[in-house]
Amino acid sequence: MADPALSLAVDALLVGKPALLAPGVMSAMGKRPVRAPVDIGWLGLDGDSVADPINHGGHDKAVHLVPREHYDWWRGVLDDHPLLEAPGAFGENLSTRGATEANLCLGDRFTLGSAVLEISHGRQPCSKLNARFGRKDVLAHAVASGHCGLYLRVIEQGAAQAGDAMVLIERPLEDWPIARVFNVLIAGGHKSDPAGVAALANMPVLAEAWRDRAIRLAR
Repeated sequence: MADPALSLAVDALLVGKPALLAPGVMSAMGKRPVRAPVDIGWLGLDGDSVADPINHGGHDKAVHLVPREHYDWWRGVLDDHPLLEAPGAFGENLSTRGATEANLCLGDRFTLGSAVLEISHGRQPCSKLNARFGRKDVLAHAVASGHCGLYLRVIEQGAAQAGDAMVLIERPLEDWPIARVFNVLIAGGHKSDPAGVAALANMPVLAEAWRDRAIRLAR
């Protein structure tokens, strides 16, 4: 059952094109907010693209969400870095308020404008975060904290704009907040939760890349 009280405020919808983050490092992490309504298709927001289609993009990674709640924590870690003054510091498509990975669950479905989105997995951070912020420790902080955001797939195409609410309409896996999924599959928690790994390996709603990882860890 969905929680009728769970509604996320959407501060910004953001899109970006590939550009150099640092010498030899291409990324579309430098996104900008879209003021007008934006179409949301099977592969994400209209006008958005990726630099590395092997590891980014696709149906399971159509939309990247980062809770704005994390920004205060990151300011303490990154010394009030100027990128943290506005949404989009982590390359997110959606900047939201109202819940974090601790209470957003795998398989949750939300309406956003006229679109329907489904949480497919968490974000597995990479070293491009270090290039983005010009520091060598950002990736390590992201993995240790789990403040990485999450990905959603598009169930119904539509359009949305900043100021719309993301409203939870289905919650089939209330025991699987994304924080737990991240801990089990990315942060080393599989060692203490073998039953959890086995369960994730058999969850079709989990993104294919993370389900394959669960299958390998379960062996």
